[in-house]
Amino acid sequence: MACFIVPLTQAIATTAYRKHVEKKAQLEGEKCLSPFIFHLSAHLKTLELMLWGGSLMLIVDHIISGEVTWIYPFFTALEAEGGALVMLREMLTVGLPMSLIVTLAWGAYCCLKERKTVKA
Repeated sequence: MACFIVPLTQAIATTAYRKHVEKKAQLEGEKCLSPFIFHLSAHLKTLELMLWGGSLMLIVDHIISGEVTWIYPFFTALEAEGGALVMLREMLTVGLPMSLIVTLAWGAYCCLKERKTVKA
């Protein structure tokens, strides 16, 4: 019911970081960044899209299944006693692994993309 909060938070942080890196690269030039960070930051938009898209799909799924509503408290689990602990447990056991898997898949994508550019 609240598993989308972790990837959504990561998507917001990634967007803010990408914008910061882009602004810094514009002001100081690409030489201000280490080569590793520069290559990864070139692919941050892909990670962003993966996280935003996945979070949006999870939100829609939870709205359709009735776990998220348009009225306060928004999460149906919060209506029951101890629902906050259930939500926190789901965020830690489902949301965190989802975010880690998406980030690892993005890392593999970056490695494959760099190999392809090196060979070409």
